[in-house]
Amino acid sequence: MAKQPDTDSFMDMFSRFGRDLKMPNVDVEAILSHHRKNLEALEKSARAGAAGATSLLSRQREMLQDTLREVTDMAQSYKAPGNPQELMAKQTEFARKSFEAALKNAGEVAELVKKSGSDSVDILRARIKEAMEEIRAGYDKK
Repeated sequence: MAKQPDTDSFMDMFSRFGRDLKMPNVDVEAILSHHRKNLEALEKSARAGAAGATSLLSRQREMLQDTLREVTDMAQSYKAPGNPQELMAKQTEFARKSFEAALKNAGEVAELVKKSGSDSVDILRARIKEAMEEIRAGYDKK
């Protein structure tokens, strides 16, 4: 038995496999193109997810900086009030503003996460739909 050369390409091995099994007209290039498109869709999806994570981290950093700036400003401008009612009013106002900012920021973060995830999934969903159409078109040719 003759020794096969070690430098066979994947396409050569795949073609030889098809011939050996006497498979009817296997379009190796179409199969490779199909999988190449799958890999490209996965890459695009990963890039969209990474971009979303980057924008999320950037926005969270901005939120933290804004919060720290507000707390610093408030601490610098703080003067002990003369009576307990004024102290309670200032503390209540600070707590209200902090709570509102936290709710707003949480909503914004949730929206960024949702958008990032849906962008990645939309890319994959579109590729799956395209792949199904390719498969249908392949069966229609037969």
